[in-house]
Order: sequence, then structure tokens, then C-alpha cells
Amino acid sequence: MNKTDLIAKVATVVGTQKQAKEAVECMLDAITEALADKDTVQIAGFGSFKVSERKARTGRNPQSGASIDIPARNVPKFIPGKALKDAVS
Repeated sequence: MNKTDLIAKVATVVGTQKQAKEAVECMLDAITEALADKDTVQIAGFGSFKVSERKARTGRNPQSGASIDIPARNVPKFIPGKALKDAVS
């Protein structure tokens, strides 16, 4: 399922494609903004989105074998909730 499929699925509940697109985009924007502010987004029964910090490390260029420094950075992380885990298994 991609974003277009998700919008079509939501449209069956809210009524129109336009309203569904606005709802889906609003939800994604809200999650993105919260993660940009390093907040955690918890959706009961679904899971949690949080920001995790990757430490700086030394990597290796596979073509030349040279060592390169990889800087620290923040990455989004999703932790599924129990209900989601149960539904999938």
C-alpha cells in the first residue's frame, strides 16, 4: 500500500478524496513536525515514533578500502505496539 492507496482507503470513510488527502497529509505533517522537534509520537494500539541518535563512527569505502568518518545524526525510529504485533503475527 502506498500513499495514494491509503488516501483511497480513508476516502471510503470520510467521503471524498480531497478530505481524505487533507487528513492523511495533516497526520503525516504532524508526525514529521513532532519528530523534527525531537518529540515522541505515541498512537495507542499502533506504535510509537521517536528520534534516535546514531553516534559518530568510522566506516570504510567499499571501492577503495579507505576509512571515512561518518558523523553523528538523528534518525526516526518506529516501535510497533502490542496490538499491531498481534495483528501481523
